[in-house]
Amino acid sequence: MRPFSLSRRQSLGHLLKTSLAASLGGLWAGSAKAQVDKLTLTGLAEARLRTFEEMVRPYVQTQELKKERVTLSLPMLADNGHMVPLSLKIDSPMTEESHITHVYLISQRNPVPMMAKFVMGPWTGRAELSTRVRLSGNQSVIALARLSDGNFIYDAQEVVVTEAACVDNG
Repeated sequence: MRPFSLSRRQSLGHLLKTSLAASLGGLWAGSAKAQVDKLTLTGLAEARLRTFEEMVRPYVQTQELKKERVTLSLPMLADNGHMVPLSLKIDSPMTEESHITHVYLISQRNPVPMMAKFVMGPWTGRAELSTRVRLSGNQSVIALARLSDGNFIYDAQEVVVTEAACVDNG
């Protein structure tokens, strides 16, 4: 037998032992984070309906908020909450003086309310986007756009989801 030559059975046994040791070591090292993770998991399990104020206040804070110039398009009925098509158009000149800086897609029921954040600027040309989102049950979705002057504009739409994504809180 050559030195360092292992049979297939020996190689698999060695691989199993090292991966098991690494996993157990990771669990042991991660136990210090258990309290923080416990708080995070509690938040994930709580997929309740949030009020409009709860949804937008962390982003808007004390700035002005108006329902204008944003057109959010979602299907009224989504058969599958795992891939709900969403498109958004914002009426903005997208010039250096007046443009959209950020767009936030916020969910009323998902475990993590902010589904996506997009950074825009005059280089974008048009304030339009199209994507797919995951939705955990029937809810309202808000598209919140931050203007270059610091104020916010938005649009909201209700969606009925027949098969919820995220967690079993549909």
